[in-house]
Amino acid sequence: MGYSLNALTDFLATVGMPSTVEGDGARHVTGVATLEDAGADEISFLANPKYESMLGRTGAGAVIVSKEQAIPEGMNVIRAPDPYAAVTAVIVRIHGYREHASVGVSDRAVIHETAQIGANASIHHNVTIGANVRVGKNAVMYPGTYVFQDCEIGDDCLLYPNVVIYPGCRLGDRVTLHAGTVIGEDGLGYAPVEGRWHKIPQIGITELGDDVEMGANCAIDRATLGRTVIGSGTKFSNLVTIGHGTKVGEHCMFVAQVGIAGSVNVGNNVTMAGKVGVAGHLEIGDRAQLGAMSGVMRSIPADTKVAGAPAMPIQTALRAFSMMEKLPDMHRQLKKLEARVKELEGKLGEQG
Repeated sequence: MGYSLNALTDFLATVGMPSTVEGDGARHVTGVATLEDAGADEISFLANPKYESMLGRTGAGAVIVSKEQAIPEGMNVIRAPDPYAAVTAVIVRIHGYREHASVGVSDRAVIHETAQIGANASIHHNVTIGANVRVGKNAVMYPGTYVFQDCEIGDDCLLYPNVVIYPGCRLGDRVTLHAGTVIGEDGLGYAPVEGRWHKIPQIGITELGDDVEMGANCAIDRATLGRTVIGSGTKFSNLVTIGHGTKVGEHCMFVAQVGIAGSVNVGNNVTMAGKVGVAGHLEIGDRAQLGAMSGVMRSIPADTKVAGAPAMPIQTALRAFSMMEKLPDMHRQLKKLEARVKELEGKLGEQG
């Protein structure tokens, strides 16, 4: 099924993105693709000026661009206030979200008699659901999912294969957990006694708010006492690890391989790029932005951008990175200066 550019523009207006067509508004497109890969029956977009040169080479039938973007003569475009947001809406319009077949409750799933399963749930084979679990309506659980006793799974949750939810944990509505993610495993809680580590029972839980999505193989520790919390609307990429008792605010974005130690408080709308590491018992303020591979060893105030290890204000980090590139030349110059000073000291010694 295709949509004309005029129809897509009308749709964008209904979702708060008033847009205009230049070129053939009757042109139909049936898919969305990159500028590099798009064909004549597909629409693409330009949001990053870095790829502007590709406008002249793309085979796309139409392109979503900003209101101000210069375009090659004869190109069909939709001009939108925010091309990235607009193409997201167009992708949903044309392709929709990933569909999940309704399978009901498989007779090969193992479900405790005290568990409560909501209406229209799809529980695949080889799913295990423990005692006193409550699963909301329209939930989807793929094979290998294991939900321990006393858990709460909200409405419209989606658990991909081999997701594990440990005892007592709570998931809000519309939570998506990708394959291999584990919620509520024991945190790293051990007490040193006479040279040996003694395990501290982890008797807290993990709680996820509404509209949380986590990539593959994330691990969210349960709290030693109380709760580990991931706030509503927060999104994780793959391989994110959250330590016990940490509280992450709402609408945060963590990229792959972020690791946060225990008892950290992260504010709302915080962004952490790939491989950020945060030491325990720190505060990360609202809207902080942490650059890739930042090593955070002290609290970060709200509205602060940091980078580097140890993490420092972004402008300081950029100057430090620039200096690092010059270190080999500076080292050679220092060696020459040392040699020259030694030579001058020798001459002074001869004159004395």
